[in-house]
Amino acid sequence: MARRAVAVIAISVAAFVAALVLLPLAAVLWRAGVWPALAPGDGQALWFTLWQALVSASLSCLLAVPVARALARRRFFGRGALITLMGAPFLLPTIVAVMGLIAVFGRSGLVNQGLGAIGLAPLSVYGAQGVILAHVFLNLPLAVRMILQGWQTIPAERFRLAGSLGFAPAQVARHLEWPMLRSVVPGAFAVIFVICLTSFAVALTLGGGPRATTVELAIYQAVRFDFDLGRAAMLAGVQFALCALVAVLIWRAVSTPGFGAGLGRAPVLQVRGLWHGLADALAIGGAALFVLVPLAAIGLRGVPGLAELPDAVWQGAARSVVVALASTALTVPAALVLALRVARGGRGAGLMDAVALLPLASSGLVLGTGLFLMVQPFAAPSTLALPVTVAVNVALSLPFVYRLLLPEARVLLSDYGRLSASLGLRGLAWLRLVALPRLARPLGFGAGLSAALSMGDLGVIALFASDQTATLPLVVQRLMSAYRIETAAGAALILVGLSFGLFWAFDAWGRRYAAV
Repeated sequence: MARRAVAVIAISVAAFVAALVLLPLAAVLWRAGVWPALAPGDGQALWFTLWQALVSASLSCLLAVPVARALARRRFFGRGALITLMGAPFLLPTIVAVMGLIAVFGRSGLVNQGLGAIGLAPLSVYGAQGVILAHVFLNLPLAVRMILQGWQTIPAERFRLAGSLGFAPAQVARHLEWPMLRSVVPGAFAVIFVICLTSFAVALTLGGGPRATTVELAIYQAVRFDFDLGRAAMLAGVQFALCALVAVLIWRAVSTPGFGAGLGRAPVLQVRGLWHGLADALAIGGAALFVLVPLAAIGLRGVPGLAELPDAVWQGAARSVVVALASTALTVPAALVLALRVARGGRGAGLMDAVALLPLASSGLVLGTGLFLMVQPFAAPSTLALPVTVAVNVALSLPFVYRLLLPEARVLLSDYGRLSASLGLRGLAWLRLVALPRLARPLGFGAGLSAALSMGDLGVIALFASDQTATLPLVVQRLMSAYRIETAAGAALILVGLSFGLFWAFDAWGRRYAAV
């Protein structure tokens, strides 16, 4: 009976997600009419989108592996705080992150000042190199956290057994670490690749002309400046097909490592040697500098503006927190139900897996445009701004939380499924005693991720909101448009603090109650 109830809930969640993604897309296509052909500029945008997404995702994952490995096998003062801080760039609203990068890598930034002091030519942060730099900055921490969780799922007993058998580091990597990486890295690559495919604010700010225009930016230009819904719909269809193809390819490539069940102890990697220590220190130190220096620049720029914040900032902050908490309260249970249902396998599991990843094939801009067209004939869009924003945030956050939970859910059912059945543990008792303690870590991280992403959302609310329903990211954008840069920087600092605070609270809860 409990399994049947889970299946019914999972089907309901999958139907809601599919409708939320496909109906707005259908509305855009219906309004557009006949699709036009690809223009030469669209072909260039398509090529640049694919190229920069491939380079950005590859660099993010390649750089994340040594950083995650070093964090997994080293214990030092401040390690927990550093791991938490390294998640900050992905949680930042994109426009705020770009401000921090410009402060470090821009024409008058710290890097170019240092290059000028030693007589070298300055670097440009605009163009393709700027887009890739920003994407790596935003997504490297996400890759590190996803891969680090993979290391933490290897039972401690496997490392102890490897040590008692006299395994060298290369043998540990071959028999324990490489199978884990084969199961985790493709999923991380897929998520980051699709994020870069649907990049908008980064390309708008740092793209540097037609040669560095993404498909998402071309959709925005077609809707906002040309009001050419036919071209926008065609580009949205191309983007949707690309993202869906990537999701299918990675879905077929992902595997589950068969390490077996452990006793719930935290894994301890005993790695000694001067060169290993230096390599780990270099990986951790380099990543920390790359991530934390732009964050510090954001803080220094925003502090002077805190003294002049208008009431609209605090009202927008309150709305953003409510939207974030509501989105998280819906996203996490939905992702958990889908992950457990897909992990059990059986009939319909493949379809539900595809539906859970379906929002990755769309974007906030496409969903917002479609929902605007659907709502406008029946009600003023501003009256539904906050509920629609919550619904879209649930759809856009769901794939990330689901992707974090699915490998853990498969391991959970593989290791404890038969034992739970033999003991008669079912329903809420199984959820409370078996599932939640062993899924607490990814649940907490996923909840924090969902809350932070919802706090920084600017796509949907910009189409729907009035002055009475504006959230904090929209208030920041309006202050910047009014050239109140110092006040905007102060409001952005408040936004960063709230986003990071929510993420830290949920992530700390997950780590505190985790069984491993």
